Formats: sequence, C-alpha cells, structure tokens
Amino acid sequence: MLKRHPFPPQVDRPTDRRTFLKACGAAAGSMVLAPLSGCQQAPPPDSASRPSHLVQFGHTDLWVSRHCQGTAFRRHLSREGGDAEAHKLIRHCIDIGINFFDSSEAYGHGGSETALGHGVAGRRSEVVIATKAAASGADGKPLVFTQEILTQKCEASLNRLQTDYIDIYLLHGADKLTPSDEQYSPPHDIPTLEHMEEIADALDSLVHSGKIRYWGVSNHLARQVDELIEIGMRPDRSGKSRLAGLQDYYNIVSGPRRDFMSQELFPLIRKGNLGLMAFSPLGEGRLVPGREPEEGSPLVGVIQELDRVAEELGVSRPQVCVAWVLSHPEVTSALSGGEKPEHVEDNFKGTKLTLPAEALTRLKAASDTYNELMAKAKTED
Repeated sequence: MLKRHPFPPQVDRPTDRRTFLKACGAAAGSMVLAPLSGCQQAPPPDSASRPSHLVQFGHTDLWVSRHCQGTAFRRHLSREGGDAEAHKLIRHCIDIGINFFDSSEAYGHGGSETALGHGVAGRRSEVVIATKAAASGADGKPLVFTQEILTQKCEASLNRLQTDYIDIYLLHGADKLTPSDEQYSPPHDIPTLEHMEEIADALDSLVHSGKIRYWGVSNHLARQVDELIEIGMRPDRSGKSRLAGLQDYYNIVSGPRRDFMSQELFPLIRKGNLGLMAFSPLGEGRLVPGREPEEGSPLVGVIQELDRVAEELGVSRPQVCVAWVLSHPEVTSALSGGEKPEHVEDNFKGTKLTLPAEALTRLKAASDTYNELMAKAKTED
C-alpha cells in the first residue's frame, strides 16, 4: 500500500485525494495548475523566509537548489534501491541545502526511485522530486505514450518513491511516434503536432488527478518542444497545464549538443519560460580530476584551461565546470550524480561560484577549439 508523506503542519490532512485536491484548489488556471498549498514542497514564496540559494523553476511555483542531485548511481552506489549508503547520501544532500532530486524508472528498473523514496522518507516536504517515464516497456521495446500507459508508469513511480505525487514528471526521451535521433523513430519531417497534443492531454490528466504537479520532456527535438509550447499557449486550452521544463545534456565538452542547446533550445526556454535541468556538467565523468585524458585528446586543452581558471580562483575543477553551466541564464539547475559526500559538496559549491567575464571568454575559446578538433576527427574517420 502506498505510504503517504507527512503534510506540512499548517495544513489539515484531507481524508482522501478528492477532498485534498478540492482543498488545494485543483482547478488549473490558464497557465498552470493552481499551486497546491498543501503540497508546496519548496519553501514558501515569501522571499524573507526562503533560503537565498533557491531559484524558481521556470513558470512553476517550485523553488529549487541550483544543484539537482541525480540518482542514476553507476560507480560507488547501487541502483537496486536497498543501498543504505545511497539513502544516507540523499539525506546528506538535504542537510547541506540541496532540495532538488532527479530519478527515472529506467535507472535500475526503478531501483533508483526506490532508493530516493527511502532517502527522503520523513523529509518529503523539504524536497522537490523529478522523475521520468521511459519511452519503452518492461521488455525494453519502444512504446507510444498514451494516457493509459503514462498513468500506469506514473503510479508505479509513485509507489516506488513512496509519495502521493511527483513534483516534475518528464518523458525520458521520445516515444516511437515522435522523431528523435534513435533508429526506431520516424523521419524528422513527419507531422507530430496532433501526437504532441495527445501527450500534453495525457500529462494534463495526471496533473488534474493530483499525481503530478508539473510536466516536461527530456532529450526531445527542438521542433517538438516548440510544438508543446505553442499548444500550451492556445486560448482553447485555457485551464490545462502546459510544458514546465526540460532536462537535457549540456556542458563545456558537449560538442554539437552545446550549439544545439544555445542556438535552438535556449530561445525556446525563454519563449516558454521553462525550467532546465542540464545534466552531466562534468561531461559524463570525463572532466573529473584523476581521470586524465590520453595525450593528444581534444579534451586536453579544455582541461588545462579549466585547471588554470580553478587555480586562479582557488577552487576545484568540478566547481568551475558546474559554474560554467550555470553561467547561462537559461539553465535552472546543474544535474550531477556525485556518489560520495565530498563529491556532492564540491559540486554544490560550484553553484555559488560566479566566473569572471575574462575566465568565461577563455573557457568558451577552449570549448570552441574542442568542438573544432572533434569535428575534424569525425571527418577524418
């Protein structure tokens, strides 16, 4: 049976979900679902009582830390859900001021969500949880996101997380009717507006049911993101929830993805007033100190510049990597998955670092050179 989270002390606990939604003002406005006062997971919007390090996630009423702690454990911690060290790490994050956590049903077949549920047990009201619906079934085969399938996936995540609702629910990649870079997807030029509206309706039904508060997408083409934004702005959809945010790959060595983000997604983020979780600020571990690249690798020049900036500022390389990502105003939070307390703390410190303009110029030049070398190597292959 689903374990219910403790409600904030100032709100009387409703007797059932229907009463709860009614008490919370479940009817949505023309922009987003009306804030659920009994479900408010971030500190109250009163700036006098809200920790100064929290920022607003797009157009939502969620206030989050600029470090989002990922739970896709790969190296030191288990994805199986019962790892006591993983639970301890999650609680340590909360203790030091991190209130934003990301997971997915795809991480360890849901084990990551189970671990996160254990880690935040008793402290659910202090955190904002994002998790994702995989674009495949339990058999690993691609599927189509329908209302029935998304409801089943969402309810399974709720049970693993041991919570009544998810703050931000994202589609973890495009389904098989949505063009993407995957082989199973249809050509990029096929019409998708109708399907995007079906997806928006399915996610809106989860908002109105009280299972999720906001929704977004991860790793989608700019075209689909723009369609979802336009759908949410239509007058005939007044009262329905709209796209709230994105999760995508972005860092100083993200190659072509860096330009895709800055040239295509960043303008859409501004257009839709969306939140953005930028994952892998350390380049999937390639920029972690101690994992030095081979001589002649395009990474060498970037790492040398990162280390020069770090030395000048008296900080670590990971802090510079995180600060570089967050120097772009379109990024709400840098999503990283440190698996040791000291690594999490180092990443978190990067959210408090402001890089000087001169350092940003040098780092951009190093990133540009990296992209050029990578493009040249690809051409030669």
